[in-house]
Amino acid sequence: MKTWLVIILLAITSTTVYSADEIKPFISDGCSSFPDGTLEDKDLWLSCCTAHDFSYWVGGTYQDCVEADESLRQCVTNVGEPVIAKLMLAGVRVGGTPYLPTKFRWGYGWPYPRGYKVINEQENKKVQAQLKLLGNDR
Repeated sequence: MKTWLVIILLAITSTTVYSADEIKPFISDGCSSFPDGTLEDKDLWLSCCTAHDFSYWVGGTYQDCVEADESLRQCVTNVGEPVIAKLMLAGVRVGGTPYLPTKFRWGYGWPYPRGYKVINEQENKKVQAQLKLLGNDR
């Protein structure tokens, strides 16, 4: 009985995961489970996190992820918080894996599981279409 249940769940998941290739609309939760700034400036590094969320929404290769995380570290360092930047870097390197079905995983705009995967031309067009809906062209 348990075996059949597992097989049915895998079949449903596989059908759902691989048939959907649309990217969800971009959303950002700021710095996820981390503060968006200090007590004095509550949004001090929020823009850094929003840019980082954009990269995580799109996804891409492992190297793209490393570069996005390094950009976050550099951005937070540039607003004067190098220690916080190192903490955030450690957090995203551990918690941002594309292999967990979290809302803040690498490539969260795409159906789970995506993993580390090059954004092809067709997918890039979908990303650009979403950006136009937001009124952004990145």
